[in-house]
This record gives sequence, structure tokens and C-alpha cells, in this order.
Amino acid sequence: MPQGKRTRDRQLAKLYERRRRQRLHKRRQRIVAATVGILVALGGVGTGLFLLARGGSKTHPQASGSPSSSASPTTAAVACGGSVPAAASEKKPSFKKAPKMTIDRRKTYTVTMVTSCGTIAFKLDPKLTPNTVNSFVFLVGKHFYDGLIFHRIARDFVIQGGDPTGTGSGGPGYKTVDPPPKDAKYPPGTVAMAKAGSEPAGTAGSQFFIMTGKSSGLTPDYAIIGSVVTGQDVVDKIGALAIENGASDGKPVQTVYIVKVTVKVS
Repeated sequence: MPQGKRTRDRQLAKLYERRRRQRLHKRRQRIVAATVGILVALGGVGTGLFLLARGGSKTHPQASGSPSSSASPTTAAVACGGSVPAAASEKKPSFKKAPKMTIDRRKTYTVTMVTSCGTIAFKLDPKLTPNTVNSFVFLVGKHFYDGLIFHRIARDFVIQGGDPTGTGSGGPGYKTVDPPPKDAKYPPGTVAMAKAGSEPAGTAGSQFFIMTGKSSGLTPDYAIIGSVVTGQDVVDKIGALAIENGASDGKPVQTVYIVKVTVKVS
């Protein structure tokens, strides 16, 4: 083979190899960029929604620290023709530790929760989860829930509220623990407390959820504080509201306020 042809062949081979490496490098860059984008997106969902486990899912985002104020005012319309309550603009307290035990387990505690879409009443179970119920009653007494929102709707599953930041990552500044029974069930109307996935079973702050689905698939990890006695139709009405971006799990398009919460002891 003539010397000139061999030289040209070597040059073409080197050019081909260089271009192959450039294509491979660009492909790796695209894969890395896509992976980072996915991780960032997942991280954003985790922080914003404070999701519960559903159907065996391992999505248990962490809660953030102690919030000091209620959620920022929203420009979204109020659901069910309601109006923005005055308490929505009030600063919410943050506490350094859980309250002292003040409830009487022998008495009945009934919560009345007025929302933008109607009134929900549920009976607490101080014998099952004394620390959690005591905390809930304490927060109600401090008007902690007045003016907050239901920041999450999971279609045919739950409605979730009780976060002073309105983002799904806030709480009262402390946690309580009441491990639920290993055979705990969560039928429609169950009122229980949300928690981060890394936290022990039965951990609770201020975020609660009310079951709307007939079959949740939830593991017995969430402290049950009671069950709805009247107003399940209101719970279901909230659970049927439109969700942002047409999703089946997320923030409702229209804001659902918790107008006022009271507790009756008998």
C-alpha cells in the first residue's frame, strides 16, 4: 500500500475515533443532566407534599423544622363559595416541646371543624393515642388550626391539612409518638396524623389526614386520633375538588380553609 494512502487511512481512523468519543461524551452529559433533573423534581415533590405512604410506596419525604407563621396569602379562589377567614393572616405559634398531659382518658372529646366546604365533626380516641390526642386538643386550644388549609388532596385516598406553612413540610415545633397497633386499619372517616418516612411509627406533629378511600393500603405507621361522626359528605366533597395540573394527588386548585376548630369535652 502506498505510503500516502496509509497515512490518510490513519488520519481517517483517528478522526472517526475522536468523533466517536465526542458523541459518547455528549450522550453521557445528557444522561447525567436527565438524572439530575429527575432527582431535583423528586426532591421538590418530597419537600412540598409531605406525602404519606400509599399502596406500599416508599415515598416518605422529611418534614422541615418549626415554622413560625401561617402560609402566605393565596390569590386562588376559595373552594365551595367560601371566603378567606380572618385567622388565615394570623401568625401561628411554634413550641419548643410537647404539651403536658391535660386530657382525661375517661372523657369524650369531640372536635368540630368548620371548613370552606362545610362542617366536619370527629370523635377523638384518647385511650388509643393519648399523647397525640393531648397534643391535638392543646393545638386546638391555641387556635393553631384556625385559618390553615387543606394543602393536599389524594383522589379516593385522603385529604390532608394542619400545616402552618401550607406547603406540607411544617409543624408545631415538636413531635409526639403513639405507636399504632400492628393490626391498625384506616377505613373511610379515619382521622390520623401524617409523618415523615424516617420517623418511628406513630410520630405526629400537627398535620392530619382524613381517609376518603375504601382501600388505602396503608401500613400501620400512622397515629389514629379518631373518626368522623358527622360530615363525611363534606370530607368527600373536598376530596372530589379539582387538583392542580389535573393531577390525582396534590394541592387543590381552589383553596380549602379550616375556618375554625373547637373541642367539646363530655
